[in-house]
Amino acid sequence: MDEAMRNLKICIIGAGMGGLTCALALAKQGFENIEVYESASNLGFVGAGIQLAPNMARVLDRLGVWKSIEREAVVLRSTSIRQGATNGELANVELDYIKETYGYAHSVGHRSNLAASIYQGCTREPHINFVFSTTVTDVDTLSTKPSFNALQRGKSEPYHVTCDVLLAADGVKSTARVAMLDALKESATVQDTGQAAYRIMLTREQMAPDPELLDLINSERVIRWIGAKRHIIAYPVQSHEIYNLSTTQPDVNFAAVPSATYTTKGSKPAMLNVFADFCPMVQKMLHLVPEGEVCEWKLRIHQPLPTWVHNSTALVGDACHPTLPHLAQGAAQAIEDAAVLGVVLGRLPDTSPKSINKALKVYETVRKERAETLVELAAASARALHLGDDNEEAKKKRDAEFAALKKGQGPVPDKWADAEVQKMIYSFDCDKEAIAAFDEAFGKA
Repeated sequence: MDEAMRNLKICIIGAGMGGLTCALALAKQGFENIEVYESASNLGFVGAGIQLAPNMARVLDRLGVWKSIEREAVVLRSTSIRQGATNGELANVELDYIKETYGYAHSVGHRSNLAASIYQGCTREPHINFVFSTTVTDVDTLSTKPSFNALQRGKSEPYHVTCDVLLAADGVKSTARVAMLDALKESATVQDTGQAAYRIMLTREQMAPDPELLDLINSERVIRWIGAKRHIIAYPVQSHEIYNLSTTQPDVNFAAVPSATYTTKGSKPAMLNVFADFCPMVQKMLHLVPEGEVCEWKLRIHQPLPTWVHNSTALVGDACHPTLPHLAQGAAQAIEDAAVLGVVLGRLPDTSPKSINKALKVYETVRKERAETLVELAAASARALHLGDDNEEAKKKRDAEFAALKKGQGPVPDKWADAEVQKMIYSFDCDKEAIAAFDEAFGKA
């Protein structure tokens, strides 16, 4: 990489999974002028459990940060899908084959450890500069040199930033996305899914007195309890020290403020009421949640965008393809975005805006259809899992598929556990796909 290429100014908005991995991937390619703008004063590294799929692990291993994540991860050996009301097992799917097939086991970990490990990888790179406590506004994608205003907390006036490449990883509420679509005279409305989620973490200390719950946290199994319009998915994380539960249920608390907020302080009695008809094992865990520590998240997506790229600006992660959590691919897809951006920008033949735009279009070609397909698959999985008595025929068909699965026949209605869906997701090598697509677009052998 020549000096002009190394000195391309690349600005990244947002230091979430996508933004951090973008910075690290670009530094590994040899770029030396990378700035990451983040509104928070520090990254904090909070959050709940997260699934670490092979397609994510493959990228992070190449970037040199997977080992520290893997050390605290729990490898999943099986998944059990159960009736919420009775705890009766609908299906059990073995997962040991995944490592042999795809090179990495399907494991789970703590979101904070994942983010911290990627961030630590970034801090080892001397050419990544983090700008914290800074809000980005007035994004301009019309010029071949994108620009924005940056307002530092405590300052009265913003300063202006111009760059050669702008990567907007600023989440589902992305202001850069709005600015880009406005410039293109396009729009994509945020879609209210009508769903919300509780995210719960129980400690080993809380669960240890109960042998039934202790068995859960000691296991290498993910369990999904399903019911009408609701489900709970649960698994141990952080070397079996924490048991993570994530729920999905109809949105009630956010209905009155559909655009004002994405999180709210939850009510423990309300949470218990939502899952009142679930089995005693679930009840015991929900009762362990301390009063005052119930938080609820609103689940939102937006309609597919007409494009992710305008001139020298590209959208990344939830800014362009937010998803429901039912395939456990939200962070993994943002990380794939980042890996592909590293590849295509790292292979630029020159620093011209024309070449930059062409490379970003290759990124879109590799990523857009795949990500949007997985967004729809996650929504389809939710529709299947949440069937109730109001859709009796569809529920009977789904349960017949579960019954056939017990005999080793047919697909898994829970798409996350279906071997064909896993193959489509886990076998995808985004680096190789990006290299092939770049060489085709730029006419290389």
